[in-house]
Amino acid sequence: MDDADMELSRACPGEVRSDRHQVDYLSGNAAPACKGPVRSSEQHDVGASMRILIVEDNSDFSSLVAANLARAGFDADQVSTAADAQKAVASVDYSAVVLDLGLPDDEGIDLLRTLRSSTHTLPIIVTTARDSLDDRVVGLQSGADDYLVKPFAMDELAARLHAVLRRVDQPAEQMLQVGNVVLDLGNRLLKIGDEIQSLPARELELLELLLRNQGHVIKREALVNQIFGKHGQQSAGALDVYLCRLRKLFSDAKATVRIDNIHGLGFLLSDASETITPVAAARSLHS
Repeated sequence: MDDADMELSRACPGEVRSDRHQVDYLSGNAAPACKGPVRSSEQHDVGASMRILIVEDNSDFSSLVAANLARAGFDADQVSTAADAQKAVASVDYSAVVLDLGLPDDEGIDLLRTLRSSTHTLPIIVTTARDSLDDRVVGLQSGADDYLVKPFAMDELAARLHAVLRRVDQPAEQMLQVGNVVLDLGNRLLKIGDEIQSLPARELELLELLLRNQGHVIKREALVNQIFGKHGQQSAGALDVYLCRLRKLFSDAKATVRIDNIHGLGFLLSDASETITPVAAARSLHS
């Protein structure tokens, strides 16, 4: 991407200008900005292109995004309202959705939840100026696969789209499940029952190790070495803090798994319905 494109991508959406001709992708007629889905007219040399829906109420910025995605190998349809977005998703098999949260007819977070409830595997990237930690957490908990704060470089958006699309056909072993606890390693997301849960990176690593070894005791030293060895020096006591947080999360979310401290041996994650005896725990010991 050249310097001019970078500057445009970082500009305030209201200051972006585009002279591209927009065409209604359903009727083929010329369409005014922000009226129904419109398709990118950029040409690119790819075989089977991926079709993306851009949900953005600023037509100039939407057109800029579509033009840059076309150069990266994507076909882009554009809508400016939540209502049009729902109609488009219902009628077209999109590869992914790029969603702005500031829409004129509905709150973008509500649209995100609606889309996620009806299309569980459709990748959705939120693009917004809302940059607080709380906003990011709410966006990810509401079903976003990624969260990109404006202003952003167009190359980064294209890279993130390619990344989430690679996860769609991820191998089965990337999904770890015990009871109603599901850890999606490709997307680094935790789901308990029907709810997506927020979990910091170290707790996710700890949970992954426990899930991979479910039904087997893991020694404390092994957990400390594998978790904290990646992040520098850390007190072994911190492991108990992270385990406590996981247990509290499981309790609050009504998870059907438990983490037991097997005295003198280590830690064991298992289905809550199972009865763990000292002999069985000793036999299941993993170093």
